[in-house]
Amino acid sequence: MNNHLFLTWQSDHSFMSSGVPAIMACSAVIILIFLSAGCTSTTVGDVAYRNGTLDITVTGTNDSEEAFVQVTVYEIRNLHQQEMTVFSAPATLRRGENKVLVPGMLPPGNYKLYVYVLKPGERRTATIRDIVV
Repeated sequence: MNNHLFLTWQSDHSFMSSGVPAIMACSAVIILIFLSAGCTSTTVGDVAYRNGTLDITVTGTNDSEEAFVQVTVYEIRNLHQQEMTVFSAPATLRRGENKVLVPGMLPPGNYKLYVYVLKPGERRTATIRDIVV
């Protein structure tokens, strides 16, 4: 037998008593990180436009935090987009789903919205949504 292939194998199976628990512990930590990864960031959900107001769903991860929601509106016309305006509003985000109302008038048309959730000195999240008014 080639001894180089079995350097970690010992007749008393000591690798089982020291290496396996460490591997299991590392695996458990990695699994926990993956399971909690989706729960650690602020996200933007649905966006709707009604009566001169953008109704934006924002999911918060902290008990309470002050934020600022900025929406850059691009008009879509003839397969081109052109920046039309920027709307913004302050928001207090709590853990879970929040409704943020951002006032701003939009005429009928197709729009691409760039939605940013900002804190002082930090962009929490950004997403793009398409709407038809």
